[in-house]
Amino acid sequence: MSKQQNLDLIKADIIKNNVCPELAKNAINLVFGSGNPDAEIVFIGEASGKKEDELGQPFVGASGQFLSDMLQSIHLNRNQVYITNIVKYRPPKNRDPLPSEKEEFLPYLERQLYVIKPKLIVTLGRHSTSVFLPELQISQVHGQPKRKDGRVFLPMYHPAAALYNGGLRKTLENDFKNINKTLTLIRKGK
Repeated sequence: MSKQQNLDLIKADIIKNNVCPELAKNAINLVFGSGNPDAEIVFIGEASGKKEDELGQPFVGASGQFLSDMLQSIHLNRNQVYITNIVKYRPPKNRDPLPSEKEEFLPYLERQLYVIKPKLIVTLGRHSTSVFLPELQISQVHGQPKRKDGRVFLPMYHPAAALYNGGLRKTLENDFKNINKTLTLIRKGK
């Protein structure tokens, strides 16, 4: 079975197992993930927004365009990476995902990561970072690779935060430059 077929099974399991039924009943689409199932880099956000819910794809609104621009700035595109969120349904009124919602979706996200087997996991924002690195504050560790449980994480501010807070834009741009450096070190076994 191909990686894409395995990912499709995980997506089907979310629906079959009625994960977060309150979110599901108010959502238009399950926003599972998109990109290359053989990607070396996976980007993980928190939850989909209005545009993502409408289109069923992650990061397609303003923050998605900014993410695409940041990828281009380091000579990557969306077809070379995999992009997903912790919570696969849009929370009402774009509220933050609840701890219980993140917890319910985490086993499915872990399955996605198991199938893709990325070399680098870029966590976008405090919600995504706190799921994998709960002991760390995004403001203190953004742009710094962290090893945990045999995986390498690179915490970053969420693109939406950089859109709403111009001061974070340059920070995020600089942090993005660490992606290729970190990936090179991982490939060399460092």
